[in-house]
Parts: sequence; C-alpha cells; structure tokens
Amino acid sequence: MFPARFLRTPTFRLTLVSTALFALSSLVLLAFFYATTAQFQERRIAELISADLQGLIEQYRADGWEGLRRTIESRSAARPDRASIYLLASPNGTLVAGNIDRWPEGTVNEEGWLEFGIEVDVGTNDGRKEPHRGLARGFILPDGSRLLVGRDVESIVRFRDQVLQAVLWGMGLTVLLSLAGGILVSRELASRLEAINRTTERIMNGEMSERIVRHGEKDEFDRLAGNLNAMLDRIERLLADRKQVTDDIAHDLRTPLTRMRNRIELALIGDLDQKAAQNLLDETLVEADHLITTFNALLEIAQAESGGDMAALDLSATVAEACELYRPVAEDKGLELESRLTPDLTIRGNRHRVAQAVANLLDNGIKYAKHRVTVSVTVTNEGPLLIVADDGPGIPGEAHERVLQRFVRLEQDRSLPGNGLGLSLVKAVADGHKARLQLEPGDPGLRVSVTFPQAA
Repeated sequence: MFPARFLRTPTFRLTLVSTALFALSSLVLLAFFYATTAQFQERRIAELISADLQGLIEQYRADGWEGLRRTIESRSAARPDRASIYLLASPNGTLVAGNIDRWPEGTVNEEGWLEFGIEVDVGTNDGRKEPHRGLARGFILPDGSRLLVGRDVESIVRFRDQVLQAVLWGMGLTVLLSLAGGILVSRELASRLEAINRTTERIMNGEMSERIVRHGEKDEFDRLAGNLNAMLDRIERLLADRKQVTDDIAHDLRTPLTRMRNRIELALIGDLDQKAAQNLLDETLVEADHLITTFNALLEIAQAESGGDMAALDLSATVAEACELYRPVAEDKGLELESRLTPDLTIRGNRHRVAQAVANLLDNGIKYAKHRVTVSVTVTNEGPLLIVADDGPGIPGEAHERVLQRFVRLEQDRSLPGNGLGLSLVKAVADGHKARLQLEPGDPGLRVSVTFPQAA
C-alpha cells in the first residue's frame, strides 16, 4: 500500500482522531497532577512560614523587642544557608538582626506574600553564590519595627520545573506511542479491508469461485468474510440453477416445438382431407397445452422459491383439504388414501404454496402406489412433520437428489404423463419456507418428508 493512499484511509483518520482525544485526556490528567502538586508544595511552605511568623510574634509579646532580637540572631546564626530567612528592622529601617543584608525587593502577590530573589552560597571555597527564589511574609510590630520571615523555595521551584518537564516528556511519549499503536492497528485493518476489496474485484471480473480468506480469529472481519462468502455461494448456486434451467428448457422444449413446427409445415403443404387436418390441429393443440403447462410450472417454481407472503397457517387443515380433494382420484384407481393428522399444527407459511406442494406429493403417490398412499402430519422436536408415503416401486437411493432437479424423469417414468417438475416445485416450496425435504426408501415404495420450522 502506498503511504499517500494510507494517509487518506478512514482507518488512519480515525487513528488521528483517537490519538488527539487520548492526548487531550492525558494532557488534562497530567495538568491536574502538576497543578495539584504545585499547590500542595506552596500551601505547605506557606503554612510553615505563617506558623514561624506567628511564633515570633508571640515571643515578642512575651519577651519584648529585645527577646525577639535575640531569637532572630540565634536562628539566623543557625541557618547561614538562608534556607530559613529572618530579618528584624527598626522603625527607621535600620537592620537589627537577620541572615540577609537588606530588606528584599520583589513582588507582593494578591495574598500578601513577598516573592523575591536572594543570593545563596553554593558551599565552595571560592565563595561563589547562585540566585535562588525566596518567599516571605512581613509583619509590623506595635513599636513600628518590621519583622520578615521566609523560606528559600528554590528546591520547590526546581521540583515544579522537573515535574513540568516530566509532564511534557510524558505527553510527548504518550502521543508518539498512541500514534504508533494507532498506525499499526489501522495498517492491520486497512490490510484486511484491502484483501476483501481485491477479492471482490476479482469476483466482479468473473472469477466467481474466489472467496474471502478467513483468519480463524472469529472477529468481526471473519464474520463479515463468512457472511460475504455465504452470500457468494448462494449467488453462485442461483446462477448455476439459472443456467441449468435455461439448458433444461432448451433441451426439453426443443422436441415438442419441433413437432409443432413439423405439423404446421405439413398443414401448409396441403393435400390433407378434413379429418386428417382436424387430427393435426388437435395434436398441435395438445402439444401447445403441454408447453403452456410446463411454462406455468416453471413460473410457479420461481415464485415458490421466493416464499411469497407468509402468515400463520394450519398445516393439519391444509393437508386434510388436499386429502379430501384427492381421495376420489385414489378411489378411482382402486387405492386407499389413509391420513393420520395431528390436529391444529400451525406453521408460518404461504397457504397457496404449501397446498401446491401437498397436492404434488399426493399426485405422485397416487400415480405410483400399488395399494395405498399414507399421509401423516405430526410434531417433532424440530417442528411439524409432513410425510407422504406410497407402496409403489420407489426411487433408487442414488437418484433421490437428482429427481428434485427440473425436468428430471427416470427411465421407467417416461411412459407416464408428466413434465419432471412436480418434485422440483415441492423442493422450491420447502426452500422458500426454510423447511427440510427428504426422500427415503419406503417399505416398499417412497417416503417423502417435509420438516417445517417451528412457528415463531
């Protein structure tokens, strides 16, 4: 995949959006951490200074100005490093005691804290000093003297700088890692989508046997590939069926059409008496009716495969009506039509199609039975079960699948009326109703069963 093309893919754009959202959320979280840490340090040092200042004020009240001076001198001597800052000035501004040499100049914030710079000895023999930041609060004593108490906050400033640098580095690494991870994920997604696109392009170019490769990970892409492959399988079967139907029509209708043409040609030649001409027309009419019946059957099969309008259907009552319709036909042939119907078994189906399928099965049973045709409707764990069985010659097991195809007639049936579409219609109705059709050897004869799904 070309980089420029990859940059335009939706997966990469989605990666950028997710990275931006993740970076923003990380920035908010780290900023909150930094602000909380800084505020905690500032509050802690402010509390220490306030407590120290308050203690000195209390000492002034208890021991007077001289006592306060001695304490300032003592504490200043103890902290020459200026970690703690003390300064006592007389009312006229003269420095009296402390560990800094002048009253500091700096910025007073809204809360009255003085922020200023101080020089601190770094502890080397050359007396080198470095600038530090100080924070202090001043207080005017009752006699006009001024007291200053503070702390060297350079360590806090450096800590805050380190925290800020860590936050910035963390942000940068977070963005880089999330972007790298997003690119890897998007490349994987784009790769699998590209594989699907390449396969569909080959299929569009006529390679109908191509299928999308499944990775066996049972993820959404594997499910999509499975569904697309199943759809392609069905389309391929439908195309094969259409080709088969076209071939069957061309093969099975060519002979009757040729006979009709020959008869018409013979009539045009003339020299026929009235009776011969009448017979010729009658035979042509019968042939035309046969062709119309065949085309109607093909149309019925095509409509049955789509299922049609579905509704709650009393299967027992539908089969009972068909049995009553065909019972006189069976009796005319000296056959017994036995029905064992469990009442009130309901399916979801098309009444007209189901009645057509039952009629075709009864017609086939009566056509081939020697003594008896048995019809039953029962309920099983899988759903309502319709069985039509006869005691005729049956169909060899190896031909059970073949006789369900259009225009297929076994050799022993070619002397009987029919067009080889009866069982094809039954199969089409079963497929349209998502029912399972099975042909099994009877004892003797043929046993045809249709298992309908449970009504929802």
